[in-house]
Amino acid sequence: MLKPAVNVMVKAARAGGNVLLRHMHRLDALNVVEKERLDYASEVDGLAEAEIVKELRRAHPDYAVLGEEGGAQKGNRGASRYTWVIDPLDGTSNYLRGLPHWCVSIALVENGEPLHAVVFDPLRNELFTATRGGGAQLNERRIRVAERRELAGAMLATGFAPRERARAGAQLECVRELLREAEDIRRAGSAALDLAYTACGRVDGYFEAGVKPWDIAAGVLLVREAGGRVSDFKGAAIGPLDGRDTGSRRIAAANVRLIEPLQKTIVASGYAAAFG
Repeated sequence: MLKPAVNVMVKAARAGGNVLLRHMHRLDALNVVEKERLDYASEVDGLAEAEIVKELRRAHPDYAVLGEEGGAQKGNRGASRYTWVIDPLDGTSNYLRGLPHWCVSIALVENGEPLHAVVFDPLRNELFTATRGGGAQLNERRIRVAERRELAGAMLATGFAPRERARAGAQLECVRELLREAEDIRRAGSAALDLAYTACGRVDGYFEAGVKPWDIAAGVLLVREAGGRVSDFKGAAIGPLDGRDTGSRRIAAANVRLIEPLQKTIVASGYAAAFG
């Protein structure tokens, strides 16, 4: 049975997803802005986030909000230990091009650590949920990370974030080293779904630089509650996932055995050193 807070998040995610679905067939009419180089947002991102925030605020008006589009907002009573961390459309470039791979991501973060998580894929009607200490589910069925113990034969996911193109050479060298053993690497365009797919074993592991708290807050908890481990490229904590630090992160996620060889290869390739 889902926790009351998760039920609220599911309702909000479905409301946001409905906004996205309604606008799918008029993409040419959407206003699109380039927030940073090669990093786009559309009016539908803002419309979906507004719908999500409305639902969440209705249930808990005293909680803070950190949204990709609306930024940090305090609760009705000022500072709060709880923050809704929202990406209303993770995979915006896919969405704007008609590529069917994007989602809504919502996390309830307590003092920087994810407490509840929802990642919703409206096109596939796939609902990933997790609660700290309560496991992770896909459409209310328990999920677990894959059991692969080494890089040999692994299927990995990554992303090429626009914020990190200056380090693209180091990342490509890392990919080259990983492909010496791994079966393949997928780059699908949604960090939240990459983490959700890691949680349910569709991919064996995931790594990326340049992600923000709203990209990964929900997915981090999904992986942890599915029996996996999440850290930065060198094995350290990735930092608070609320409004205290909205800078770019480096993240690696896999089961407890695979994450070590994944991190070692990232470090040995020189990719981790590219960040100082």
